[in-house]
Amino acid sequence: MPPDGEPNSVTTSSPSGRRRAASAISVIGELLITAGLVLALFVVYSLWWTNVLADRHEAKAGDKVRQQWAAGSPGSPPRGLDTKDGIGFLHVPAMGRNYQVLVKKGTTTDVLNEGVAGYYTDPTPAAMPWDSVGNFTLAAHRDGHGAKFHNIDKIHAGDPVVFESKDTWYVYKVYKVLDQTSKYNVAVTDQVPKESGRNKPGRYITLTTCTPVYTSRYRYIVWGELVRTQKVDPQRTPPPELR
Repeated sequence: MPPDGEPNSVTTSSPSGRRRAASAISVIGELLITAGLVLALFVVYSLWWTNVLADRHEAKAGDKVRQQWAAGSPGSPPRGLDTKDGIGFLHVPAMGRNYQVLVKKGTTTDVLNEGVAGYYTDPTPAAMPWDSVGNFTLAAHRDGHGAKFHNIDKIHAGDPVVFESKDTWYVYKVYKVLDQTSKYNVAVTDQVPKESGRNKPGRYITLTTCTPVYTSRYRYIVWGELVRTQKVDPQRTPPPELR
């Protein structure tokens, strides 16, 4: 037994100590709730609001391209080639009945965040649809910033993919889908995409995006081959594949 005047070696928590502990737990709980709300808001921003902003930007930019085509402004490059505003529109019925997306030069984040599809400039520059041979290689986001290739998994072999330029419709037919490959596999964008089973020069199109959804771990690839072209009439009547 301890001498008189010395505290017992085993003590119980005082009311003030319990209050301090309860207060600390309350603060921690509030911080966790706040952190959760901030995280939720970030997810909403990343997966919804960036889509809203990108869709607005892409729609406005697309309207500008069509207005330029209709005006036939002097000095404008034929087919809108390599203009800063865009070279044409990609149509993919499998990703939506009225699906279309403006195509611009480049696949950097700055370009794709505008809610567009971009054609590759490196490591292997894309061929244009009007070139006699080559691979028209494209990329777009699968989530956030317009998520223009979000439904790429809806595309199957045999489906049409159409590119609309100022004066021509280019109709491709999908012949191969690769649902997962390394993000470092640059061979999928070769001008002769041998991984798709082709070994001779032709007129190909390649769509690329991240996979699985909401990650950038791998790449999803769709290959198509040009089957025909159709001149654009004054009413811009779409080809049968888009009706």
